[in-house]
Amino acid sequence: MHKIPKIQDAELNDKIVLIRVDHNVVKKGEIKDPYRIDASIETIKYIISKGGKPVLMSHVGRPRNKKTGEINVSADTSVQAIVDYLKAKFNLKFKIAYDDKPDLKRESYLSELKSGNINGIYLPNTRWFEGEEAKDGRKQKFELALSQLADVFVNDAFGSWQPHASTVGPTQYLPSYGGLLMQKEISNLKRVISPKNPFLAVVAGSKFDTKIGPLSALLKNADHVIIGGVIYNAYLCAKYGISIKGINEEDIRSARKFVELTEEFPEKLIELPFIVESKTTESSENRKVHAISELNKGDEFEYILDAAPQSFESSKVKFAFQKADTIFVNAVMGLTPTFSDGTISLNKLISENDHAQIFYGGGDTLQDFKLLLPELHQKALNNDSYYFFTGGGTILKAIKEGSPYELEPVKALLK
Repeated sequence: MHKIPKIQDAELNDKIVLIRVDHNVVKKGEIKDPYRIDASIETIKYIISKGGKPVLMSHVGRPRNKKTGEINVSADTSVQAIVDYLKAKFNLKFKIAYDDKPDLKRESYLSELKSGNINGIYLPNTRWFEGEEAKDGRKQKFELALSQLADVFVNDAFGSWQPHASTVGPTQYLPSYGGLLMQKEISNLKRVISPKNPFLAVVAGSKFDTKIGPLSALLKNADHVIIGGVIYNAYLCAKYGISIKGINEEDIRSARKFVELTEEFPEKLIELPFIVESKTTESSENRKVHAISELNKGDEFEYILDAAPQSFESSKVKFAFQKADTIFVNAVMGLTPTFSDGTISLNKLISENDHAQIFYGGGDTLQDFKLLLPELHQKALNNDSYYFFTGGGTILKAIKEGSPYELEPVKALLK
């Protein structure tokens, strides 16, 4: 039986505690949605209450150029906005250890941290360091440098599932524990992987090849599956022999494999019966609604940018939502905010189920729910039937693997 070491069992008094959080919420220097920060506060305050001296670290954005490997250190991907938010919202004073890309040195901040003049230290964006995403000796060097900063390591970044230096490295050198958020995410993820049936999963995305694994697992495990977004467009092209602007042959090839899989599980995949076509992604003025039942092989369409609200009024779709005892949602139906009717209708229909446990993936799914339906979102936050994960990609990865304990950062804690 898997059991990660818990922070509640750690000796924290007067210890410097290196905490990997997932505060990747900054875009162009501004916080778009602070939910991930808010979700991690319980762990940070717990460590402080036990006499620990926190040193936070998180990645922000993608400052590395994939083609050249060059890392762009700029205010756009700085942690400054996060530090400002911690002070304004929670009255926690954190100091950024360095102003630019440095070599890590414990002595440079140790005395100030221990003095009590500040609540903690925040390291620069971990992706500003070349060792963070490296796969050679630079990674090991960075892992060791991070470990030498502290006495204890706590991983509370469940949303950061990739085995980068800051998520797995310190476990090799320091007593390591799962934070309170990490524990909560794992506990709720188990309820998605081993759900109470009937189980309905709603998944959307922009690339079919990244969704094949999780969707295959969901088809086997769920009672019903609904897909949306670009992957639904690719599915329609593959199944009905139509062409949709912006859907390439690579996506269609991946979608064909999924179509073959759905034939092994008849009746599980529920097609959204109405789609929205538009000549432009910028305006919905000239949009057209098409019925899936009227598609003919060889039909050509401009951009398909949303699921029409009528889709969520069909008896088959409504029945699946109304009867479900577990609902998992990692989906934005259209190209929001211009094409948002499908996403609004989806979330409203989910809210009409008064008995299911409802799990939302993080990222765009959560941000658009909050943006488009702020009152409904607030009610859901205060409803025990809902749980909001901090990372959508992590959940899909775990669903594909069939266990949260197969994620590399979690496996590192287990070791």
